[in-house]
Amino acid sequence: MSSEISIGRLAELTGLSVHTLRFYEREGLLLNPVRRGPGGRRIYSDADAHWLTTCIILRASGMPLPAIREYTELVRNGTGNEAERLTIMLEHRERVLRQMSDLNRCLDLITYKVAVYEDIISDSTVADCSPQS
Repeated sequence: MSSEISIGRLAELTGLSVHTLRFYEREGLLLNPVRRGPGGRRIYSDADAHWLTTCIILRASGMPLPAIREYTELVRNGTGNEAERLTIMLEHRERVLRQMSDLNRCLDLITYKVAVYEDIISDSTVADCSPQS
């Protein structure tokens, strides 16, 4: 049986705030309805923590919340919709690959600028140390 996790503990485990966890629940991003304990407190499972980790990674990679919601709904519905899930992941992979390409171009420029400034500083340091100074 999976352990029972409080919202505070889940926030610690996932790095999400309690507010964000409640938002994810309202947005339908959890696979299963959140159980309630005595006094109406939310109780999460290990499976919830695992699923949220997937959502966090998808979100960090730039997947829009509506796409994560759609993906969640497909997973929640069970087998038979793998083609739709694959389409979502293929489209997102293309977005991530474009982002990586864009970031690599940015990194190339930054690396070039760093080299230029290192050369300038190195040349001025050498000039400052020359006997003619």
